[in-house]
Amino acid sequence: MGSVTLTGRTMTDTTLTLYHHPFTRAATVVWMLEELGRPYTLRYVDVQSGEQRQPEFRAINPMGKIPVLVDGDVVVTEGAAIGLYLADRYAPGVLAPALDSPARAPYLRWSLFAPSVIEPASMAKSAGWKVPTGQAGWGDYDSVIATMESAIGDGPWLLGENFSMADVIFGSTLRYMLRFRMIEGRPTFEQYVERLSARPAAQAADAKNAAIVAERGLATG
Repeated sequence: MGSVTLTGRTMTDTTLTLYHHPFTRAATVVWMLEELGRPYTLRYVDVQSGEQRQPEFRAINPMGKIPVLVDGDVVVTEGAAIGLYLADRYAPGVLAPALDSPARAPYLRWSLFAPSVIEPASMAKSAGWKVPTGQAGWGDYDSVIATMESAIGDGPWLLGENFSMADVIFGSTLRYMLRFRMIEGRPTFEQYVERLSARPAAQAADAKNAAIVAERGLATG
């Protein structure tokens, strides 16, 4: 990819820095960055000691949460937003459909479905929340599961033959929930996660996150 000038600098000049801890959603952003194939720096945040709640960190993200991606003068938070930003800026037409592509609609749909529907629906079920279906933005759990199966379909990816950042966002959520039995396992889900886990970028990210766990002596139990 050739360099593109943005606000007086080129893409090849920018430095991507991820505020990271391997036990947070920042672990998924490592996968996103590996899919890009661009250099990046991990800035470890000691969440056990509450570093993310200190004034220095809240100056970057007032929510006091990670992941936070810094790209030159740009700050992006929220995992799905980071993924969409990275794909649009650094891999348009590859990890993100072109703006005028019909595939753009399902790409955005399933990217945002993960944090806004899958996560709260699964949490509501596990916590026994009594929320009227018509008032909950995520609807009901059974409909969510059926919709997820429909989204994956025959695959191999959410956009058919074309892997995209939507698969990282949607797929990482499903992969995590299956691992910790937060969502029911179905053949469609398990086979999709197997395909995701076989990707070299996913394996590289898993290895980097595991290395930090070992290096920092973080408890995994």
